Amino acid sequence: MLESLNIETILFLDIETVPQFPDYDSVPEHIKPLWNKKSESLIKNPETETPKSIYPRAGIYAEFGKVICISVGYINGKEFRVKSFASHDEAELLSEFISLVNKHFNRSENLLCAHNGKEFDFPYLARRILINGLKLPRALDTAGKKPWEIQHLDTMELWKFGDYKNFTSLNLLASIFNIPTPKDDIDGSKVYEVYWQEKNLERIVTYCNKDVLTVAQILLRMRGEPLIEPDKVFIV
Repeated sequence: MLESLNIETILFLDIETVPQFPDYDSVPEHIKPLWNKKSESLIKNPETETPKSIYPRAGIYAEFGKVICISVGYINGKEFRVKSFASHDEAELLSEFISLVNKHFNRSENLLCAHNGKEFDFPYLARRILINGLKLPRALDTAGKKPWEIQHLDTMELWKFGDYKNFTSLNLLASIFNIPTPKDDIDGSKVYEVYWQEKNLERIVTYCNKDVLTVAQILLRMRGEPLIEPDKVFIV
């Protein structure tokens, strides 16, 4: 199946998300009870954890978080071109992402590819697009579609080969395939701190760019093809 794909029709992507507010005390009063309720299922040790202490984890839930960066990439011959949409204004970056998808990756043969994308990136993007009052691009509008009509590839799902018992991280797959790790500076657990405390969005963009390249490299290895050389990666 993978060998039959035209890899140049695939848009690889990775997103970075954070809680909508810098800390629990900043959460609007009408939202706090909703987060408190959500926290009931997330707290593992009630003696040490509270809705306030685990608030940094709110970023992984589309109802309480927001997208701060989307890195996308595509293969053109032996080259890989990467573009990032990053902003403190979520509606702005989502609009720019939607425009790119609608203009260049809107045909039936186009696919979106991410690691754990079906569980995280794709639904998170779709939910935040609707929350911001924007229109879903066709590739994210899955309502009423049959499974084989949905234009999504997921490298984690491909690696499972039908085994649903465990989670395989992007970093682990990169390591076993001898691909340079994208986690040489920060990882996902540090994004909240880097964004809200360090206020360093550019550092997050660099990290996100590395992740999207790694997703593409993993798919190439799954197809038995050579990796993209570092001098063939271009930031546009």
